[in-house]
Amino acid sequence: MTDARETAIQEPSAPVPLLDPREGIPPVTASPEALAEVVAAFAAGSGPVAIDAERASGYRYGQRAYLVQLRRAGAGTALIDPVGCPDLSSLGEVLSDTEWVLHAATQDLPCLYELGMRPTSLFDTELAGRLAGFARVGLGAMVENVLGFTLEKGHSAVDWSTRPLPEPWLRYAALDVELLVDLRDALEEELSGQGKLDWALQEFAAIAAAPPPTPRVDPWRRTSGMHKVRRRRQIGIVRELWQARDRTARERDVSPGRVLTDAAIVAAALEVPPNVHALAALPGFGHRMGRRQLDQWQAAIDRARALPERELPQPAAAYTGPPPPRAWADKDPEAAARLSAARAAVSALAEELNLPQENLITPDTVRRVCWTPPSEVTPENVGAALTALGARPWQVDLNTPLLAKALATRPPAAPATPPSTPPTTE
Repeated sequence: MTDARETAIQEPSAPVPLLDPREGIPPVTASPEALAEVVAAFAAGSGPVAIDAERASGYRYGQRAYLVQLRRAGAGTALIDPVGCPDLSSLGEVLSDTEWVLHAATQDLPCLYELGMRPTSLFDTELAGRLAGFARVGLGAMVENVLGFTLEKGHSAVDWSTRPLPEPWLRYAALDVELLVDLRDALEEELSGQGKLDWALQEFAAIAAAPPPTPRVDPWRRTSGMHKVRRRRQIGIVRELWQARDRTARERDVSPGRVLTDAAIVAAALEVPPNVHALAALPGFGHRMGRRQLDQWQAAIDRARALPERELPQPAAAYTGPPPPRAWADKDPEAAARLSAARAAVSALAEELNLPQENLITPDTVRRVCWTPPSEVTPENVGAALTALGARPWQVDLNTPLLAKALATRPPAAPATPPSTPPTTE
């Protein structure tokens, strides 16, 4: 007799709510002794391991993990508390030769790196869904469309730093890895049937081999609403307020947005308040903010106001790539023509292959090769340029012919002006 899971996988047209993990909710692993037992169990397991991590984005500073979920055949499901077990390198070691199955791997890998866990091979079910042409690639949508189950997603944005974690949250977390390997197997079969499996494997290998992300240069430039701030002195105020907020958020271990909103930073930069009283009248600095906090923000503003001109930030961050495409027609009409032809060709091929354009080839790669094409446009040189820009072999094979043709495009010649006819006299 088959259970409901097997039936639903065979009949995906009738979604079945997935309410409880097969073996129930496992206890939370929060001590070195309990972690050693998990390590032993997963070392003895077989097949791929499903892995997920829960962060406290919007509540805590940074992107550290506050719960790590794993599931593997023969080992069952484990829920690990990184607060009690901040070093998971022993678990990472026993799983080093195992394929990791993650959904949206690039979101979870950085916080797993911090815990000492790094895969040598992986399968990303979200990316697999994109390459397979699914319109909705969230975990819940994929599980429902591919396997015929519905997952309850009501706890995705809760504060996972809460201790103890409520039972409904733990159930939700365990269910996130319950069918991840099943989803992986179904997507592998789908990709194989579409002739795209090798593409996916190349993408997965690139993610696994990528180095950990490095800190952004001038992260304050990503302040929401920054585009409204034009003058260098005002931009300096954004920088000083952002940095002051970041220090406070780090010290208090809270999300920076809970210390001071981006909207408040931009409002202060645009108004340049001369004193605390003027600052308190701005949105985001109202009556709920204490005098000490207001003094802190006003001090940051005053520092920016006192900076000599040479120390003020430039309006735009240094950028080594091509200019914004909207400026190409004026700066280099031939490059603009190449880009237009390349975009049209990539769009048509992506539609034909039923996958997103950005997965077929990144827009930045297209812009760079169109702005600075090889001195001699041949398929070999175009392919080498794409490879140097980070394109995978499958992307190089598919895009080289169409981009080589696009790079030979020239802007249409301006219509000739007919010679003026001198007036006739009668």
